[in-house]
Amino acid sequence: MSKNREQWSSKFGFIMASAGAAIGLGAIWKFPYVTGMSGGGAFLLMFIAFTILIGLPMLISEFIIGRGAQKEAVSAYRKLAANSLWTITGPLGVIGCFLLLSFYAVVGGWVLIYSIMAISGNVIEANVSYPDLFGSITATPTTTLLGLAVFLLINILVISIGIKNGIEKASKYMMPLLFVFFIILVVRSLTLEGAMEGIEFFLKPDFSEITGGSVLYALGQSFFALAVGFSCMVTYSSYLDKKVSIPSSAGSVVLMNIFVSILAGLAIFPVVFAFDFEPAEGPGLLFMVLPAVFSQIPAGEFFLAVFLVLFLFATLTSSFSLLEIIVSAFTESGKRSRKKATWISGFIVFIAGIPAALSFSHLQGFKIFGKTVFDATDFLVSNIMLPLGCLLIALFITFKMNKQLVKDEFTLSNKLSPGMFTLWSFLMRWVVPLTIIVVFLGTLGILKG
Repeated sequence: MSKNREQWSSKFGFIMASAGAAIGLGAIWKFPYVTGMSGGGAFLLMFIAFTILIGLPMLISEFIIGRGAQKEAVSAYRKLAANSLWTITGPLGVIGCFLLLSFYAVVGGWVLIYSIMAISGNVIEANVSYPDLFGSITATPTTTLLGLAVFLLINILVISIGIKNGIEKASKYMMPLLFVFFIILVVRSLTLEGAMEGIEFFLKPDFSEITGGSVLYALGQSFFALAVGFSCMVTYSSYLDKKVSIPSSAGSVVLMNIFVSILAGLAIFPVVFAFDFEPAEGPGLLFMVLPAVFSQIPAGEFFLAVFLVLFLFATLTSSFSLLEIIVSAFTESGKRSRKKATWISGFIVFIAGIPAALSFSHLQGFKIFGKTVFDATDFLVSNIMLPLGCLLIALFITFKMNKQLVKDEFTLSNKLSPGMFTLWSFLMRWVVPLTIIVVFLGTLGILKG
């Protein structure tokens, strides 16, 4: 791989592929339900602030590390900080991606199941309770495990033969189509009776709802939604041409992510209040709301099927990046077969994902610190490991990586003023690490908010 390193064919292709890696379950599935559980408008403002002030600098950092090293995540840190403790950053990222994929693939299986049901016309039916439909699917072990297995099988088949051409080419068409269908969904949601109550909940901040936990969730969501912290973007940017501006590419990905997250909220919350759903419903919120919206649209089953297929693609492109960082770490040396490494990795992820898949059925009563296996894994990854990974990367690029290489990668092929590099350096040196540390101390109860 290192001897014949591929490159994205264009800046647009790289941005769409990176957006595909970032815009998936984070923006479309997780953002609405976390927002619903965390107070609505106040959480939205925190999320946007964290995404711009913390997430964007972090995304730029991972792009710099990847293109500067021209290596996948594990090898990148070994090349840039040989024989130092900083090299653990790459393996920690691989472990994080593994854990993330173990429950991410469960939700991917749900999307796959709903897509198949919608295509066959079995989702939108008269007198159907969508919460009951979701509950019956997730409470059936054979269904959830089959969805998990097939979702991972698709990942394995794609990653085993290489993903660059397929993902990049498809992303150029599928991601814009996803935006178009989301806008259609938003327009219909906003015209429902009672929609204004949902809009007010989503857009009007109520700072009395802010807690230390909601701040932590907002920070974790800003990392989760941009796929930063586990060095996935280090691997992706290692294929990036030197003629492409890193800051502008990262800015484009962040803006698209915020845009999709807002669209998701505008699509979901008007329906939540119009149909008397509970905004703090949790992981199943999207699967209950989408059918309710499309049931109010002529040819709703068809449009629901199309949207779910596009959503499935966005989910897959995100999961591809997670499996790719795991596989690339074992195939960089060229000593291991990519196909064999992919099948073994995928099988292990499937085994690890079984407890999360059964969290809504056989293991529903099994709790870890009061959370199901699914929720506990989600919390560990999103609110502990992702911030920790971001902290390590921030300290690495600030104190360890060659400063001239960092500046060269930041300023290459762009016309930004020197002050922008100074601002980014300030954020990475002070704002990013200090924010992460303060939030962690608040979570541990050492700081009271």
